[in-house]
Amino acid sequence: MSHSVDIAAAACPEHRSPDLNPERALDLLVMAATLLFTNGQTTERTTDCVERLAKALGFSARVFLRWDELTVAIENGGGTASTTVEARPVGIEMGKVAAATELIDDFCDHVSAPELLRSSLAKVQARPPVSLIRFASFAAIGAAALGIIFGAAHVASLLIIAVSAGLGACLRRWIAGLSHNPFAQPLAAALLAGAIGALVVDIQFSSLQRLVAVCPCMVLVPGPHILNGTIDLARGRLALGICRVIYASLIIFAICIGLLAGLSFGGTNLPAAAPSPPVPLLYDVIAAGAAVAAYGTFFSMPWRMLPVPILIGMFAHGVRWALLAKAGVSLAGGALIACLIVGVITTPVAERLRLPYAGLAFASVVSLIPGVFLFRMADGLVELVASGGNVSSSLLQATLADGANAFLITLAITLGLILPKMLIGVRLNRRFTGSSGRA
Repeated sequence: MSHSVDIAAAACPEHRSPDLNPERALDLLVMAATLLFTNGQTTERTTDCVERLAKALGFSARVFLRWDELTVAIENGGGTASTTVEARPVGIEMGKVAAATELIDDFCDHVSAPELLRSSLAKVQARPPVSLIRFASFAAIGAAALGIIFGAAHVASLLIIAVSAGLGACLRRWIAGLSHNPFAQPLAAALLAGAIGALVVDIQFSSLQRLVAVCPCMVLVPGPHILNGTIDLARGRLALGICRVIYASLIIFAICIGLLAGLSFGGTNLPAAAPSPPVPLLYDVIAAGAAVAAYGTFFSMPWRMLPVPILIGMFAHGVRWALLAKAGVSLAGGALIACLIVGVITTPVAERLRLPYAGLAFASVVSLIPGVFLFRMADGLVELVASGGNVSSSLLQATLADGANAFLITLAITLGLILPKMLIGVRLNRRFTGSSGRA
């Protein structure tokens, strides 16, 4: 941690406690900024919360967020003070963000002892992640739900998907205790899923063996980081936005490597083309709700708030099902319309519940992620490289088609979620927080 202090202690504003000096105020602001930034809050909301807190303490503040550090600078009485600390926005802990934001809002509305706020924020930061039993159980439920959405109708196949995802969740927690490398966990979980998928293929257990390997990997996709990065890019925060997107892309790359390596143990790969059988609306919507509940658990959403994204996700997925089955809309078009609906609903809900928008929005649309296309494209690219000069035209076409579908659906999801946030976020931000108007 680095400090640069040159500030007069006189002329304390009426909002500030008499015993609060600039250094202690700065430490409190840095604690709040670090808690929000490292646990998945958007850049704008993090900055807004810290600046409002500084105002309540009697200072004006500026917050500078970068990928590996954050800087808070305060000014009062003609002097300035600044602190820079190491901080990386690699976590998604919606429960911590909601609790911290509520504490900050309450303090700004009813200024009390700053030390009490500091103690409360420290307790929030020290909260443990969700229990291993809950984490593994919902990973299994979420992967099996995605299996249903993509056409796995046999109970035995769904059980294998669930067991694979549950074991992968346990493996991730075990690795988290050994290493802080953010790529080791998804790599190992995907490797396990691929190996189990290869075993299923080897014993010819199911005709949908691709889902046995792919569905446990889809619950690893870092959607909130993609959304936060895209929002930063749209807001002109190019350096931070690029870093967020690259980080998410590297996680996806690690998932692909693990999945394909696991499949290679059994000398198998993903089918180049495997259309999903139609799923009845009722099963589709219920499975979507289960997938949303799983992702809400991954992001440590409080139990009392979990029904909100579940209902939003089920409604959006029902709309998408109707667009695909009845109106003949393309996969990307259906995803765009469904995500626009989610974005419009989620933007005010995230403000009201004090939840990070990216985590809440992505949890609501997780059932739309194009994981099957993405992983098939990666497998097709590996096959094309291995084939040398003997490139199969059908393989090339299938790989290009999978890549195009993955890109267009991802683009549709991203645009559908960030456009409502960008368009209506400013007005809602003023209404709920009374801030300067950043969304």
